Amino acid sequence: MDLESLESIRRLKYRYFRALDLKRWDELEDTLTEDVQARYGTQAMDTPLHFDNRADVVRYMSENLGTGIITIHIGNYPEIDVEGDTATGSWAFEDTVIVPDFKVTIRGGGYYSDQYRREAGTWRISATGYERIYEAMTSIDDTPSFKLLANRWDPAIRR
Repeated sequence: MDLESLESIRRLKYRYFRALDLKRWDELEDTLTEDVQARYGTQAMDTPLHFDNRADVVRYMSENLGTGIITIHIGNYPEIDVEGDTATGSWAFEDTVIVPDFKVTIRGGGYYSDQYRREAGTWRISATGYERIYEAMTSIDDTPSFKLLANRWDPAIRR
């Protein structure tokens, strides 16, 4: 068993989630192969998103998940199989998206299916997509006790 590759791939996926949530687009870009195939989509977004290159993925994320949207992605229980310079993986995930301007919170969970490729000694995601188990949206107006106490992106309540 190639334990070094397994750990590198785990760290890669964690870095993908962290870069996405902290809006570090250069770091997100570095987690993906140039020809990555990404398949995203949620009930809240209506139309599935299909990308076939790194530039389009990063452009979409940076334009649509800016500082007006707060996200957190938690990935668990990786099942990773390595064969030489390629690998596949499955990850349970949960995500929360808070959109203060639209007064909604979206929570969901499911399973990512990924493919990885080692290029010049560095593992990157070459294909990614997920299947949702659930997705739920709550209007912040429906929860009068809701108060955002900290928001990294809002200087008025940043802590």
